[in-house]
Amino acid sequence: MVVIYSFRTGTFARNIYLYGNERFTAREGFNGIPEEYHQPVKDYAAKQFTLMEIEKARINNWITQNEYEDTVLLRTESSPVSSEKI
Repeated sequence: MVVIYSFRTGTFARNIYLYGNERFTAREGFNGIPEEYHQPVKDYAAKQFTLMEIEKARINNWITQNEYEDTVLLRTESSPVSSEKI
């Protein structure tokens, strides 16, 4: 059984979706994240990041079209709509 650490999930998600400092798989000079973190990172991003932030990651090629679609499908009514603070 593989243990998934939430602190790593959040870090991986921010580095991929917000900063472009990592990729899901090895490409463009990046090593990629462990495969067991792929789904938890997509879940985290769908629930914590706005659609605009996820779209920016796709436009910048930090995530692939398939990774984008996988993430967007996981969004719920409680997913953030805007990054503006209320």
